[in-house]
Amino acid sequence: MSNAANPPDMAPYLALNRANWDERVGVHMGTRMYDLSDHRRGEARLAPIEMAALGDVSGLDVFHPQCHFGLDTMALLQMGAKSALGLDFSGKAIAAARDLATEFGLADRAQFVEATVQDGIDHVPPGAFDLAFVTWGTIYWLPDLNAWARLIAHALRPGGRLYFADGHPAMLVLDDSTPFADGTPGYFVPYFHKDPFIFDDPGDYANETAVLKNSKTCEWMHTVSDIVMALINAGLRIETLHEHDAIPWQAFSCLVRGEDRLYRWPDKAWLPLALSISARKA
Repeated sequence: MSNAANPPDMAPYLALNRANWDERVGVHMGTRMYDLSDHRRGEARLAPIEMAALGDVSGLDVFHPQCHFGLDTMALLQMGAKSALGLDFSGKAIAAARDLATEFGLADRAQFVEATVQDGIDHVPPGAFDLAFVTWGTIYWLPDLNAWARLIAHALRPGGRLYFADGHPAMLVLDDSTPFADGTPGYFVPYFHKDPFIFDDPGDYANETAVLKNSKTCEWMHTVSDIVMALINAGLRIETLHEHDAIPWQAFSCLVRGEDRLYRWPDKAWLPLALSISARKA
């Protein structure tokens, strides 16, 4: 485990992940998970978990870190947000987001910035946003949740709100690659493990036919208390914390898709699948 006084060099890990996500831009574009048809009609919406929690976003200025190529950023605009700033460390993703914003007629309200979460403060105006929106597949790519939380606090104006939703850390302990004897997901990542995990997987979650050349990635495990304390330490006040029995993607092969497009355990909800948090800047 790393010594806090002598933190490891994150550059090699960042380079692995950036190469992987640069390649995924072309792999993801136009897949079922990243379907563009609703955006082209001007009718894009978020997953049911977010829709139920966010309420009316009309007139809000939105900050969306780790936006990939900005489909949720632009969905928020089509839902009525006044403006949106998307941030991502992949230059290819940001270029694609800008092209899509032009295609969807949103370029006057959507801005996209290439930056990491760690250096995002230098690229994001302070106190400029009503809502920070961070969802699905985000924090386990980050070595330092304190930097993430500080960026969010920096971006929000007083009274501004964070909405965060992601796979529940307890769910991330399991994986289909290590099944139990009955075929259910087995133990994969220890819940309290703090060192980085290096994975080499040429597959892609959104495109079953893809074979990635940049297949190595680095991820980190963050517990519920890690997430909550990072936000508190950044000066944000936790207003709600919810655990969900459903998730927007098929995290395990045994999960069953419902009419609401969310995936659940086939019988009993053995573990929560998602976590959502609302927090506010004083």
